[in-house]
Amino acid sequence: MPSTKPNRAPKTVPAAADAPRPRWWREPLLHFIVLGGLLFAVDHVIVGRAEDPRTIVLTQDVDAEAQELFKASRGRLPTTEELAALRRTWLDNEVLYREGMAMQVDRGDDAIRQRVIFKALSVLETDNKLPAYDDASLRAWFEKNKAKYDEPARFDFREAVISGDMTEAAARELAERLNSGVPGEIGAGLRVFKGRPHANLVQSYGEPFAKAVEGAQPGQWQALSGKDGWRVIQLDAVSAAKPADFAVLRGVVLQDWTDQVMAEQRTAAVRTLAEKYTIRIEAEAAK
Repeated sequence: MPSTKPNRAPKTVPAAADAPRPRWWREPLLHFIVLGGLLFAVDHVIVGRAEDPRTIVLTQDVDAEAQELFKASRGRLPTTEELAALRRTWLDNEVLYREGMAMQVDRGDDAIRQRVIFKALSVLETDNKLPAYDDASLRAWFEKNKAKYDEPARFDFREAVISGDMTEAAARELAERLNSGVPGEIGAGLRVFKGRPHANLVQSYGEPFAKAVEGAQPGQWQALSGKDGWRVIQLDAVSAAKPADFAVLRGVVLQDWTDQVMAEQRTAAVRTLAEKYTIRIEAEAAK
């Protein structure tokens, strides 16, 4: 079902204190799924049950709440595809809730929506079976998803920061002064960034900025335009990309493959149940 990556805060300490987070924590899909669960597992937006138990209405209020919570988490409104995925998560949870109530799994539970959904899903999972696999099929899945396991190139750089907004002229002048080695106070602070991969640079500053950093000459200050203004940076070091080794990661790959297969089976089972319902989305009907 549809779960960022959070940006790492700028570092002002040496690399030794910059302990990297586990790879799974850096996966944006994980955060998107978590966000989807938080958005639509809530209990106060169930609409239309009293009128027709076989009709599910996803109201404009639900859409509005989804977009506001997404914006608060990600700093922007969801795209059309992201909104569709969040709607699908809400609908899946609503189907599970109604099925759980029909199976009376709420007994002794005060009918808490999230717990009812979990119990209904647990009942569905009893019929799910992991298909047979061997090293060949597992390796094929690994190759298909190899980008997830490859260690990307990482970039260490520093940024000279001045108070207030930095214009292009001010950024270029500051870069020139830093490169000339002019002694004395330059009126700028320093922020240090360690181990930033391309995807993180794009998310924080935009694609043109990321490409410029990757093509920069180490040790040279330069003015770069990011998506939120001009910056003066100096590339310190580049850690080369490292391709993943299936033999080393086989256990991790097996667990990831298992999780995906079981998640697909759960989703398919819920979607089959959803066929019993008439689903209306008010925002789409109003267009």
